[in-house]
Formats: sequence, C-alpha cells, structure tokens
Amino acid sequence: MRQQEAGPGGSPGSRALQVKALVDQLAGQDCRSPQVPQTPDGTPETPPGLHSTGRPGGLGWGWGWGWGWQGLPGGACSRSPAALPSHLCPADSGPRRPREATLGGAGPRQGCLLLVEGLSDLQRGEHDFTQVEATRGRARSAKPIALERLFLPLSRVSAPPRVSITVGVAGVGKSTLVRHFFRLWAQGQLGKDFSLVLPVTFRELNTHEKLSAHRLVGPAPATPARVLLILDGLDEGSRPLDFSNTPACSDPQREIQVDGLVTNIIRGHLFPEVSVWVTSRPGAAAQIPGGLVDRMTEIRGFTEAEVALCLEQMFPEDPALAHRVLSQVRADRALYLMCTVPAFCRLAGSALGHWGRHRPGPPDAEPPPPPPQTLSELYAWYFRMALSGEAQDGGPASPRREQVAQAARKMVGTLGRLAFHGLLKGKYVFYEADLKAFGVDPAVLQSPPGSHFLQREDTRASAAAYCFTHLSLQEFAAAAYYQGAARRAVFDLFADGSVSWPRLGFLAHFRAAAQRATRAEDGSLDVFLRFLSGLLSPRVNALLAGILLVPGEHRAHGAPAAEILQACVRPATAVSARAVNVLRCLHELQRAEVARGVEAALGGGGGGLASLGGPAPPVALAYLLQVSDACAHEANLSLGLSPAALQSLLPQLLYCRGLRLDANQFQDPVMELLGSILSGKDCCIETLSLAENQIGNKGARALARSLLVNRSLTTLDLRCNNIGPPGAKALADALKINRTLASLSLQSNLIKDDGARSVAEALAASRTLSVLHLQKTAIGAPGAQHLSHALKQNRSLKELMFSSNSIGDEGTKALAEALKVNEGLESLDLQSNSISDAGVAALTSALCTNQALLSLSLRENSISPEGAQAVAHALRANGTLQSLDLTANLLHDQGARAIAAAVGENRALTSLHLQWNFLQAGAAIALGAALQLNRSLASLDLQENAIGDEGASAVASALKANTALTTLHLQVTSIGDPGAQALGEALAVNRTLEILDLRGNAIGIAGAKALANALKVNSSLRRLNLQENSLGMDGAICVTTALSRNHRLQYINLQGNHIGESGARMLSEAIKTNAPTCTVEM
Repeated sequence: MRQQEAGPGGSPGSRALQVKALVDQLAGQDCRSPQVPQTPDGTPETPPGLHSTGRPGGLGWGWGWGWGWQGLPGGACSRSPAALPSHLCPADSGPRRPREATLGGAGPRQGCLLLVEGLSDLQRGEHDFTQVEATRGRARSAKPIALERLFLPLSRVSAPPRVSITVGVAGVGKSTLVRHFFRLWAQGQLGKDFSLVLPVTFRELNTHEKLSAHRLVGPAPATPARVLLILDGLDEGSRPLDFSNTPACSDPQREIQVDGLVTNIIRGHLFPEVSVWVTSRPGAAAQIPGGLVDRMTEIRGFTEAEVALCLEQMFPEDPALAHRVLSQVRADRALYLMCTVPAFCRLAGSALGHWGRHRPGPPDAEPPPPPPQTLSELYAWYFRMALSGEAQDGGPASPRREQVAQAARKMVGTLGRLAFHGLLKGKYVFYEADLKAFGVDPAVLQSPPGSHFLQREDTRASAAAYCFTHLSLQEFAAAAYYQGAARRAVFDLFADGSVSWPRLGFLAHFRAAAQRATRAEDGSLDVFLRFLSGLLSPRVNALLAGILLVPGEHRAHGAPAAEILQACVRPATAVSARAVNVLRCLHELQRAEVARGVEAALGGGGGGLASLGGPAPPVALAYLLQVSDACAHEANLSLGLSPAALQSLLPQLLYCRGLRLDANQFQDPVMELLGSILSGKDCCIETLSLAENQIGNKGARALARSLLVNRSLTTLDLRCNNIGPPGAKALADALKINRTLASLSLQSNLIKDDGARSVAEALAASRTLSVLHLQKTAIGAPGAQHLSHALKQNRSLKELMFSSNSIGDEGTKALAEALKVNEGLESLDLQSNSISDAGVAALTSALCTNQALLSLSLRENSISPEGAQAVAHALRANGTLQSLDLTANLLHDQGARAIAAAVGENRALTSLHLQWNFLQAGAAIALGAALQLNRSLASLDLQENAIGDEGASAVASALKANTALTTLHLQVTSIGDPGAQALGEALAVNRTLEILDLRGNAIGIAGAKALANALKVNSSLRRLNLQENSLGMDGAICVTTALSRNHRLQYINLQGNHIGESGARMLSEAIKTNAPTCTVEM
C-alpha cells in the first residue's frame, strides 16, 4: 500500500491502524502478556516471540508476514510516521519483550555487518557447526558496513546494489536483523530511499505451489518509487533454486512455480527495478550464482563480552548461578566458540543453568554432578530440563510428575521420528500435515515441554509452520530416535520405506549411520553422528536413563561402536571434514585416544612432532588444529611434518592464527602450497615461522606472490634457509605493496649486498614493517649504505637486527648519518660487524642528537679505550638510550673508567653490558663510584672480567647506597672470601637488588656464611646463583639453613659445589621444609 492511497474502502485512520497492526506483528510486540513463563527448572522461559526462530536455529521472532492488504502473501508497507506505533519508539517505556537486546535481539551487533567477497569453500560445503569450529569462531577478513548503508553505493561512482545477500550460520540472528531493519525503516531512521518494503519469508512461500509476481508483490507503484523486496530464509525453501534450467519469465501476471518465481526475480526478468535482499544460511546461499549478487554481507557472532552479557541476563535473580554458568563456558574453549552463535548460547545457558541447580539428593549424600564435557552431555542436560517436569509437579516423588514424564517421552519419540525424516530430506520447517503424518499432536507443542523443542509460527496464508528451536535440537532428537529404532528395525532406517538389505542389531545400524554420514559431501549428518555416538557414552546414558534412554541398554555397544569409528580414520586416511568429524564422534564417545598422544607432542615444550617417534596421523593433526588449546594461538608442527601431510592439512591451516613449521626440510615446491593458503581470501594466519628449512629463491618467490594479496600475515620468519639476492628481491617487491606484514626475518640467508639493496628499496616505501632481522646475511658496507638511505625516509621500522655481518667502519658511518635524521628506530644490533673506533666515533656522534634509539648493541667488535671515550661523550649528551651492550670489546680499565664517569651523570641508561672486556679492579672501583651517583641503571653485567675481591668490594660499597640496581652479574670475576663477605654486608642493607649471579668464583665456606647471614635479613633478593663456588657441604648447609628465615628467595643454584648425592638429598629435604616456595638446583 502506497502512502498516497488509503486502501480499498479505507480511510486515513484505518490505514494507520493497518500499518500499526503490521508493524506490531513484525516487531513481535505483544503487550497482553508481559509475564515471563517458567521452564521446568525455574529458569525464565524465553517468550514465544523471542524463543521462536526465524528459521531452524535462528533467533528471529516467529513472524508470518501475512497476506497483504489485497490478499497477497507479501505484507507490503509504506512508511507513515503518523501511523507508527508509539511503543516502537526508543523513548517508549511501555511493555517490551524481555531480554531482547541480549538474547539475540537487535543491538550493536545487528547494526554493523561484515562486507565479504563471496562464500568460502567451507561455507559452501560444510555444516554450520563445522564452519564455527574450523574457524575457531574467528570472523572472516572483511570490512564492516553499517546497517544504514547496506543498500547505498560504496563510493560516489558506484551504483546501489540490486541483489544483496546476508548470510549467517543457524542461530546467528538473520531474521532478527530483518525485523530490526524493518522497524527502523518504519520509524524513518534508515532506508529512506525506499518508499515500499515488502518482507516475505520462504516459510510463507512454501505453502504455495504456484504464484505470480503480481500476487507476491502487488501492483506496481503509480509513481516512481524505490522498492525493497526481502526474501527471508532461503535455506528454508522447500525446493532448491535452479538458475541453469529455470525458464525465463517476464510476465508478472503469469503463475509459475515458486522457485522459478524467485529465480526470475533475482535474475531481473521480473521487476528489474526492485531491490532484493535475501537472507540465508551460507550453504543455501551458494545456489545463487555470484555474478547475480551485487553485495554480500555476513552477520558476526557474539563477542566475548556479549556472550557474558547474554548468560548473565538469563539468570537475573541468581548472580551466583550466572557466574557458574559463565565460568563453565569460559573453561571449555569448544563450548565458548559455539556460544558465539547467539541461539546456541541461549540453549547452552539453559542447559548449564539446569546443571548448576541440579542436585541428585541431599547435599551430603553425593557430590554435585560434573559439568558437561561433550556436546552430547550438554544436550542431555537440556533434555533433562525439558522433560523432568520437577517444577510443575512438586518434586521427584510426585505421581503426577511420572505421568507427565511418560507423556513427554512419548512426545519426544514422535518428534524424533519427525526430526530424523526431516533431516534425511533436508527439511527444517514442518506444517500441520507433516505433524499429522508422524503422529505429533500440535496441541502438546503450545506449552512446556513441547515448546522447548518445536516452535509454532502462525501464518495468514494457510496452516501454521513449525520448526525446532535450534537445528542442533532436531539433530539430537533424530539421533535419539535412531538409537531407539535401531533396536527393533530390520531394514535400513535410511532407506525411508524403499527396499534395502536387512540389518539386524544396533551395531549394524550404527555402522550404516557412520557410513552414510562419512559419505555425505555436505556434512548434513555430521552432528547427527556425533550425537548418535555421544548417546552411547556412560555419562550421557546416566543423565538420560529413564528419561529418554533405557537404562544400561547400550552399555556393551560403546567399545564396538568406537572400533567402527576408528576404522574410518586409519593412519592412511585422507584428511577431510568428514574424517575430522569422526574424531569428534570419538570424543563424544569419550574414546579419543587417537588424538591424545599427538596433542601431547604439540604442547610438549618444544619437542614438536619429533617426540612422537613416527609420522603423526594427518587426521588427528587436523582435528587438533580445530580443538586443541595447544594450537589456539600457535600450531607447532615443527620437526617431523612431511610435505604430503602438510598438503592434506592445508584447509585446516587456513584458520590457524600462528603457524610454526620449523626444521621440516621443506623445499621450494612446498612454498607453492603455502602460498596458495596465504593467498586465500579467508586466510587467518598472522604469524608464520619457516626457520631452518631448505627454502631457496624459487620458494621465496612463491611466498612473495602470496604477500601481494595476503591481508592477515604480520610476522614471517625465514631464518636459516637458502634464500639469495633474487629471493630477497622478490620478497622486497612484495613488501612495497603489502600493508600488513610488520616483522620479517631473513637471518642466516646469504642475500648479500644486492639483496640488501632490494630490501632497502622496500623499506623506504614501507609504512608497516617495524621489525627487520638481517643477521648473518653476508652484507657489507655497500649494503649498509643502501639501508642507510632507506632509514632516512622510513618512519615505521622500530627494530633492526644487523649482527654478524661485515659492514665495518664505512657501513657504520653510513648508518650513523641515518640516525641523525631517523626518528623511528628504537633498537639497533650491530654485533660482530668489524667496527673499530672510527665507526664508533661516527655512531656516538649521531647519538648526541638522536632522541629515538633506546637500545644499541656493539658486542664483539674492536672498540678500544679511545672508542670508549666517544661512547662516554655520547652518554653524557644522550637522554634516551636505555640499553647499551659493549660485551667482548677491548675497553680495558681505561675505557671502562671513562664510561663509568659518564654513567655517573647519565639519567636514562637502565642496562649496561661490559662482560669480557679485560676489566680489572680499577674499572670496578670506577663503576662503584658511578653507582653511588646513578639513579637509573637497573642491570649491570661484569662477568668474565678479573675484578677480584677489591673490585667486588667497591661494587658492594655502592650497593649500600644505590637504590636502582636490580640485577648484577659477577660470574667468573675472580671473587674470593673477602669479596663475598663485602657483598654479604651490602645485601644486609640493600633493599632493591633482586638477581645476583656469582657463578664460577671461589667464595668458599667463609663467603657462603657471609651470604647466608645476609639472606636472613634481606627481603629483596629473588634469584641467587652460587654454582661452582667451592662451598662444600658446610657452606651449602649455611646457605640452606638461612632460607628458613628468608621467604622472598624464589631460586637458588648450588650445583658444582662438591655436595654429593647424599648431601644433596638431605639439603633438598631441608629446603622443602624451611623454604617450600624456593626452587633449588643441586
């Protein structure tokens, strides 16, 4: 009805009432019954309008769009602000559907969709559960698009979409989104370009054999107007769409098959000027050719905060129960992932709420029941909640309760038969004729327990439509029916009345189900087989015994059923979604031994697959990539993965966040395979490590090609391979285009100066690369000069690891020039680069002006006392450098004294490494004097310098006054008893030192006693290393005895002190008694 028309025989007032009535229906408003009914266990039941789904598993409000004002199936409505019901306005405080925004209702999540580029292979061919599980609940890489822009052009030069599709798994809220859009449109908040919106559900269309476009949409508007036709629930259509063979029809008056009508409307043969919005589960959406779709969007699931909010608001009167339910969901990663689907979240909350309240007897009789560990156990609790009848009938001893329970079991039996046969036919919406055919009484579905399973939706065109409240409930009911029917069935239950070979006994039927499920290409029977397996587990049997299952009937079938499933996943079995589902079935059966050993290897502290002692079953790896906590952030498939196994795992690797494939001897052809994954539009890999393989230039080119299109990878580790200058050039060219890679390691690849030039060109253009590792890459001074030019332009690079090259003084001077203007680099490592005093002079001159560099390593170069003077000058002028590493140079006491004098004045340096620099007591005395003045240095390393007792005493004197130093390394510094005694006296008064390392000295018993006395009063020290110090048994006893009065020390090392095995055992026992929180190594 257009805004200019009053309708047949209608006045403006009646038009307003008509619009109000339609919007009332679409919005699910029902002010007559604000009370919330209760479930059997006292949990507030979701009202019918909210609990009812837009499709099986959907969160939509069970609407029937109804016949139009002229008897049309589409409820056309023109926007009329005057006629808009006041209770739809945000400011209205009247009765509303309870918990709407949380339990799948419209909220911020519905206001923003994901703009995607077509369907992924996973979405096209797999079960909804598999889509969530395989992706670990991660959203596809996509741009967000606000709901108000859903039908607007994306740019000034593009046209608005004619055909739009919104997809989402069962239960994510597609119908709720449509209702939300319609209400906002009716209020004039969005879609202002549309004069007419005509919402139609496929549930309604299913009731028609033939239909004309005129009857569906109504007469064309008299004046030019933009019209939106909403086709909600394509996956519920009774007949699939056939775009290849459906004849074209452009006559709106002609009645044709409904599927043909929809096909011609989408093609544009009918009403080409009408915008079409289709909602569907992903698999059904694949029926529409991509060339006909102008825009595809996807509804995201709940975030972690939204999962918590949904569960908390399910139990508003019992916060403790809400906390228990939420804790259980968070503790079970697989359950949490499924709870990102709003409808499943509500179902799981209901089941866990019943579990949380359930007590099998008096509190002191037996412990509370364990939480559900499998999907089948969760649904068993849901069925207990629905069928127990405890709340209605006064407790477990009530005769009325038993009577109700018996009737409920009979009802579930008929519903299970309906569910099973519907599952075989891909039918998820049922009508009264279907219920009658399977003996289901519609009257029992109007109230609990029937309303917990099947929901009614009234339509104006014909009889009511029914669907299970979630697709998974239909699958569980079907599995329960199949298990019961298999006890007495003689022929194949999947034959559905046709002739089949006889099958006798439950296991024969179980084998038939397993074979049928593993051969189904679309995975439509995956979850059904999981539930059928789970119903054989002891815990599910115990939960449903006497309620849904015959107690103990299938007790002997668990092991044979597990053997049938294991036969489907032999070591040579190819990886597929069906094979992975078999392992999920074994998990439901609580017989997942196949995967446990592999999981231990994946999470076993770095051993990787090599710890298995043989090749890992690829199917087990694929399964664990989806479910294991060890693979949640990084899948470690190092040390033993073959190229063939990698190829079979490619579809699963697509959704790993982190992937480690080190030391697998992979060569260039394998990089072609990995490149195909990285190039995928649904790739979720963020970190990829391919260290210590045999990747050459050809393999690097393959990876580079993938980086041209990849939008997820942020870290790529290619260290220790065979990449040369050509491979480095290919990677660098890709970096000029790539906008996501932030970290690249080419360590230990001989890219040489030519490769460095290519990398420098990319670095000059890059705005995202922040970490670059070029250690041991055979780069000389020319390569350093190229990088210097790049650093003068680059502002994103934060860390440059350039150690173990040969840039010399010339290359260092070039880098120094770059540091004078670069304002982004924070860490520079020039270890082992043949740098002498001349190079250091240039570098330190740059440090006098540079205010960005925080860490500088000049380890293992040739810096003499003259170079140390330049370093000291820089430390006086620079106010930002925090870490300086001068290990293994030629400083001697003269150079160290110069640096020490500068440290006394510096207020920024926090870490100083001077080990292996030929230092003696004079240097330590100068450093001790500096420590008494310095208030910033937190870590000092003097190991492998012969400072002796005199130097140790000087440092100890500084510790009495210093309040900044927390870490002191004095390993192998020729310290004896006097030096240890001085340190002990300092520790008795020092309150900041946390780590002291005295390994490899000779403090003896006297030194041990001094340190022991200090430990009795010291409260700051956390780690103490006294390894190889000639303590002997007596010295060790002194130290361990002191631990009884020190409760802060967390670690002590007493190895190599000639204690002996018997002494070590005795001391260990004493330490366990005196200092149980301290870790001791002997």
